[in-house]
Amino acid sequence: MKRIIPLLIAVAALIGVVAGTAPTSQPVDEEASPIYGVTIPPGYRDWKLIAVDQLLLAGKSDQLRAQLGNDIAVKAIAEGKLPFPDGSIIAAIHWTRVPAEDNDKVLNGPFPGTQSFVVGSRLNVQFMVKDSNKYAATGGWGFADFKDGKPASEAIHKTCFACHEPAKDHDFVFTHYAP
Repeated sequence: MKRIIPLLIAVAALIGVVAGTAPTSQPVDEEASPIYGVTIPPGYRDWKLIAVDQLLLAGKSDQLRAQLGNDIAVKAIAEGKLPFPDGSIIAAIHWTRVPAEDNDKVLNGPFPGTQSFVVGSRLNVQFMVKDSNKYAATGGWGFADFKDGKPASEAIHKTCFACHEPAKDHDFVFTHYAP
């Protein structure tokens, strides 16, 4: 009997923990993007590089950007397969572009007047997730924008699909594979 009492107490405690942590309604995931429910995919920084580009927003921003893709997305874009298959995920990391004065000091010897630039602070990271059924209303893509690991506002996310609509002929994806 002495052994059964601690066992019963342990079982009762476990039931209490499970009951106390079980959701009573559908929780709102504060780490997911509004509207689309996209979260930051684990290990995305280890994905393959699709392309690198620079964006100049007239007087507002000067950015260096890298697009990465999971294996499904990279295979599709490298083969020119459109539309992208479900399961494709593309990440876009955006940084400020800053002068690389240390590089310039070295490079200006053999190449006078050289100006080089490197990434500065990270601005945000964006994701496109292909699920033709779940995101049928937005061309099969779900979108996410994160700054410092937190999703941007619903207002920002309302602009995602409209911004990508001009790239409809390329399955709403701006970037092209850089071999």
